[in-house]
Amino acid sequence: MLEEAGLEGLFAPQVYGPPFVTLGAAAVVTSRVKLASGIALAFVRSPFVLGLGSSVRSWSEGFFGMPYGKPLEHLREVVEIIRLINAQAHTGDLKRFDGKYHTHDFSELQPPPPPVRIDIPIWIAALRGPLVSLAAEIGDGVIGHPIWSIDWLTTRIPRSLDIGLRRADKQRSDIEFNAWLFVAANNDRAEAISDAKPTVAFYGGIGQYEEYFAAHGFREEAQQLQAGVARGDYLGAAKLVPDAMAETFVVCGTPDEVRKRIEPAWGVVDSMTLVPPAYGLGPDKLMAYAGAIASAFYR
Repeated sequence: MLEEAGLEGLFAPQVYGPPFVTLGAAAVVTSRVKLASGIALAFVRSPFVLGLGSSVRSWSEGFFGMPYGKPLEHLREVVEIIRLINAQAHTGDLKRFDGKYHTHDFSELQPPPPPVRIDIPIWIAALRGPLVSLAAEIGDGVIGHPIWSIDWLTTRIPRSLDIGLRRADKQRSDIEFNAWLFVAANNDRAEAISDAKPTVAFYGGIGQYEEYFAAHGFREEAQQLQAGVARGDYLGAAKLVPDAMAETFVVCGTPDEVRKRIEPAWGVVDSMTLVPPAYGLGPDKLMAYAGAIASAFYR
């Protein structure tokens, strides 16, 4: 269906389970659609497996029991290991890696067959400027967090992108910039806003994201949502999300309205991944919103 619709690719995310089984199943039935993990959590597994995002401390340390540390330097180290293993494991030259977060002795590793390709594109997901800069510097692509507002994407992110490109002496054309955006396309605009609130409550309740929401003028609301998440009740806390906050972080409205709101982003990005605000939505409504995105943008 994706091939017939003309889509370029699909991402499989990791929330509580890995994305690779889903990607493997998709790979069996397509020869053209680009497949990517979007994202796999980089710090919760061995760096032998491609990881694309730092996620947040509470997930890495709390859910998976893995050290988080300083995410920028940690992610830089993970990407270095991935590339080292992919380039040298099959040659017999891979001996040791001694880093701040990972120490590996490969002296008894029996070289495997050469990989299909040595250079696996690594796209790094980011919420705020410093990680965007790192992604542009060391990655082959940048993935924008779906909770980004259109204003954040179009006015704040370009400078951070340029900083990373300059550090690596790269051109803008050297990387792919893919922005994820939450979209609730619905002819009933009030329903779209209401359906967006649980997703905003989920992300607004993450303490590590407070400064991001504060930069948009929603610090007090974020703090209230954190209390709801701490109680294990982000769905109950969704009623604390004002309409203006929901509309800031989820593109809500009729198909024509959401197309118009998203249009400025094309001046910054190379591609977009448009997803429904899934949290709190039942399967039928989730599929209806996915279908509305397909109808509005992939015609």
